[in-house]
Order: sequence, then C-alpha cells, then structure tokens
Amino acid sequence: MTLQQIKYAVTIADTGSMNKSAEMLFVSQPSLTSAIKELEKEIGITIFLRTSKGVIPTNEGVDFLTRARQVYQQYELLTDKYSTSGNLKRKFGVSTQHYSFAVKAFVETVKKYDTLNFEFAIRETKTLEVISDVGSMKSEIGILYKCDYNRKIIDKLLKENELEFYPLINCRAYVYLWKGHPLANERSISLEQLRDYPRLSFEQGSGSSVFLAEEILSENDYPRIITSNDRATQLNLMVGLNGYTLCSGIICEELNGSDYIAVPFSEDEKNRNVIMEIGYISKKYNRLSDIADNYIGEVKKYLEKVTV
Repeated sequence: MTLQQIKYAVTIADTGSMNKSAEMLFVSQPSLTSAIKELEKEIGITIFLRTSKGVIPTNEGVDFLTRARQVYQQYELLTDKYSTSGNLKRKFGVSTQHYSFAVKAFVETVKKYDTLNFEFAIRETKTLEVISDVGSMKSEIGILYKCDYNRKIIDKLLKENELEFYPLINCRAYVYLWKGHPLANERSISLEQLRDYPRLSFEQGSGSSVFLAEEILSENDYPRIITSNDRATQLNLMVGLNGYTLCSGIICEELNGSDYIAVPFSEDEKNRNVIMEIGYISKKYNRLSDIADNYIGEVKKYLEKVTV
C-alpha cells in the first residue's frame, strides 16, 4: 500500500466518480482504476462499488477510508512542515448545522491565514453529514447541538464514528422570525400563537429520524411545515410567508442582516422550553491543528458576547 494509492482512494470517495478523480489527479482513468484494483487486492476488501450513478464505498470501504484519511492528513501536515517545495496546501474544513455564528467564526479564522497556502472549506449541511464528515476526516470540526430528546441517538452516532462532543453553550429555545411578522413585538411566543404560521425546518433527507432535526421541539405535530436546505432561503420564507423556526436565539446580524428577531419561546404543559447544548465534535484521540484551535477560539469569543 502506498501513499499515492491512499490519495487516489480518498479522492474517489470525495468526488464519487472515477472520471472526475482522474482529471483532478492528472492520471488516466484506466491507470486510476488499475491502482485501486491493486490496492483492493492487497488489502483483501472491496473499497468501492461501481454503479451507473458513480462510485460509492462499501461498508468495509467506509472503515478503510476513515483510517486512510487520517494517515494522509498526517502525511500532508508532515510534508507541509518539512518539505522545501512549498507547493502543498494545508487543508481545514468545518461541517456544521445551520448556525450563522459558525460561519462568522470561520470568516474570522480564514482572515488570519494566507489563502494562497491553505485550502478552507465550510459545509452547512444535514446533521448526519456533519457527523459523517468529521468521522471520515473530511472536516476536522463539526458544530451541532444535543438536548434530552436527541441525546441518546446523537451520542450513539458519535460513538460509532469515534467522535467526541465538547460543549460550547447552553441556551433555551427562541422563536426566530422577521421583524415584520405579526408576532414580532410579543415578549414571548407560544406554539398556540404560531398555529396559523408555517414552521420552517432544515431538510435532513428522506427517511431521516426526527432525532436528527436541527430545530428544538421537532417531535411535536405542526399543522404547517415547510422544509428547505439553505439558510438564505429560510430567511426569505420568513419574510415572504411569515414563517418561523425554533432555534437557539443566537443571531449574527453581520451575516444575516438586521431584519430578523429572536423572541423567547413560551412553554406550556405539553411543550417545555428544552435546553439546547451546542458544541463541537472532533475525532477522538486526534490532536487539533492550530487552525482548528483558532477556529474554536473564534467560536468561543463570539459566544461569550451572546446572552441567551
């Protein structure tokens, strides 16, 4: 097994395509296919399944790729520190649920580094993909929340992916809506008051469990629900349809603008105001890079200013 073969396998997993990977790696598609077949023969497992829609990892392949990414990441860090060529770019990625503060911290982190020498990526994505990205080392850091309702499931997924959760802040639920909403001037808002307005939620994929929802109290029945997969789209739906979502109340006006407001959620006997524990996840036993340390520092710096 060679580092080149590991790089080939990781690239194929990222692109899901032999042709795209061959282009990115500047090798012919037959050469790439041959290299992967030799690797599979050597280690005694099938890493990828070839389908009409592309290439997908097998169950054994997922486990191999998780470990292969760690090996190749360490190789890149070693080369970056000791190589005289100076051509290798260090990589840093964050996968997160849809939190504007996570993006704000990412912006402040990137400003500290020369983007000519680093490759940065931030992925606002589904809960399961946040866990998967960090588990496979596609991203070094993940941002998500736990509460009493989803804790058991989230902890199980983290354990399966050899991840650790580090708390950042605890907050109660807020109703997030635009300032022109009929309820925007209320001191607090209950679910009964919201009955005539659509609840907005982030799509988690077909068949996903309600335990993976980003919004608090997602286990309740709502008469009107609209899903989206983009934070900007959700903000537009708040304005266009008087929609709302239940969130942490942590708003970054610098990124989202000042047209939105978070109003405390008013609990009742059936709908308690549950504590959201927002934190970051990273690979167990894996020492964070200096960029990751900087990023977490920026997140904490921003959250210290927040009153929730």
